[in-house]
Amino acid sequence: MRGFMRLWTKKTWIGLGLGQILSLLITSTGFSSSELAKQGIDAPTSQSFVNYVLLALVYGITMLSRRKALKAKWYYYILLGLVDVEANYLVVKAYQYTSITSVMLLDCWAIPCVLLFTWLFLKTKYRLRKIIGVVICVAGIVAVIFSDVHAGDRAGGSNPIKGDALVIAGATLYAVSNVSEEFLVKNAGRVELMAMLGLFGSIISGIQISIIERKELKSINWTPKTALPFVGFSVAMFLFYSLVPVLLQINGAAMLNLSLLTSDMWAVVIRIFAYHEKVDWIYFVAFAAVVVGLVIYSVADKDEDRNHGNVANVVADEEGGPRNHKMDERIVTEGSSSRPDGNGGGGNARMEGIDKKGEIALVEPE
Repeated sequence: MRGFMRLWTKKTWIGLGLGQILSLLITSTGFSSSELAKQGIDAPTSQSFVNYVLLALVYGITMLSRRKALKAKWYYYILLGLVDVEANYLVVKAYQYTSITSVMLLDCWAIPCVLLFTWLFLKTKYRLRKIIGVVICVAGIVAVIFSDVHAGDRAGGSNPIKGDALVIAGATLYAVSNVSEEFLVKNAGRVELMAMLGLFGSIISGIQISIIERKELKSINWTPKTALPFVGFSVAMFLFYSLVPVLLQINGAAMLNLSLLTSDMWAVVIRIFAYHEKVDWIYFVAFAAVVVGLVIYSVADKDEDRNHGNVANVVADEEGGPRNHKMDERIVTEGSSSRPDGNGGGGNARMEGIDKKGEIALVEPE
């Protein structure tokens, strides 16, 4: 018991708590979008546009006041902005063609994508314990999906195949966005990442709005009832985007996506207490499974925590940028490239498989 308690480090508590705050923010954006949909408003890019503008203004002003050069190439942020904007658009668009149950598969598909991308490109090591935690989390969500199927929730959708394809595409882009943000936030800093993502996200979404949502915006009758969920969505998204880099620095992209699995569960809680709806008992079992999986994944071994150092160091960029251009997490293999320009020893990596400690790793040769 004493050994188990040693795993509950400050990093673990912060990671779990911050993950659930982000999950609640995502839940609130979902209900804001639902309210807008009930009013016949279908402008997903426009909703995201306000968030990108806020990011550009708030973090852009902070970045300009520091008068420091970019630590990452500017065109990386253009690509990230494009991926992020289209990921948001595809997922919202999928609701027009398939059921909500199918869209829930988004969470499950994004997780293996994140694990694969961080393993391939960030040289991340995953202990067997972490993989078990992921499996338990995904099992909990699968239980929810089967519960919905049993209740007949999957019925409906004008073009399920097209909708499912949009979900898979959006999930893959979310994974690319999360992993890219994890890389950039550890090398360029949170303020630069948010400022540049906001800038290029605003430009890209603005162009997209002028092409495909211009008529929709003109037809909206702006009343307080319409504006409130629109503003609520924007504020929640701004807070979500602002806090995501902190969790990425502390626990990584995989922990972020696992934490967001509980957003479906929080939505169930709101349905029970706010709308007085009845839900299947499997939801509560699934929620418990996701929580257990998160705990198993996030608890740190002593050697991991010792190499992480003080958790406060992960936000050192807020005072003057990261100490150097190397990723400071233990999970990154020594000798691998961590510079934004990609130069380094990444091309000489060789597969080591599963070592005696149960780690899956790409190890650089000496």
